[in-house]
Amino acid sequence: MSVRTSSAEWKGTLKEGAGTMKVGTGGAYEGPYTWASRFDTGPGTNPEELIGAAHAGCYSMFLSALLTKAGFTPTRIATTATVHLTDGPTISLIELHTDAEVPGLTEADLQTHAEAAKKACPVSKALAGGPEIKLVAQLVK
Repeated sequence: MSVRTSSAEWKGTLKEGAGTMKVGTGGAYEGPYTWASRFDTGPGTNPEELIGAAHAGCYSMFLSALLTKAGFTPTRIATTATVHLTDGPTISLIELHTDAEVPGLTEADLQTHAEAAKKACPVSKALAGGPEIKLVAQLVK
């Protein structure tokens, strides 16, 4: 299997400083982050958004794999991850919302595979024992 590397650099104090996060070999994403982008509404990203993006991407791929293994051909799986940062600061909840367009799939089958993907995708497993992860999955026709 693969090994992936991302990095971050922070310069300055917590509130007045700024940093840059780099995701992926070859610079797939590079962007700024600050106190304001993490705890307020400032421009840039933050670690929680990147965790959300990683979780949404991992979950969508894993659900696709499970559905394919079960004999379905997914047309589209779109997942949004909403990461809640509360006092501490602590990630207290991640809400996954998935729309799945899969010909021939029933709502019951979707729920079964969606829950299995939530438990078994690598990012969900990495976060196990951490925040609660809620899931809403709906079939799109």
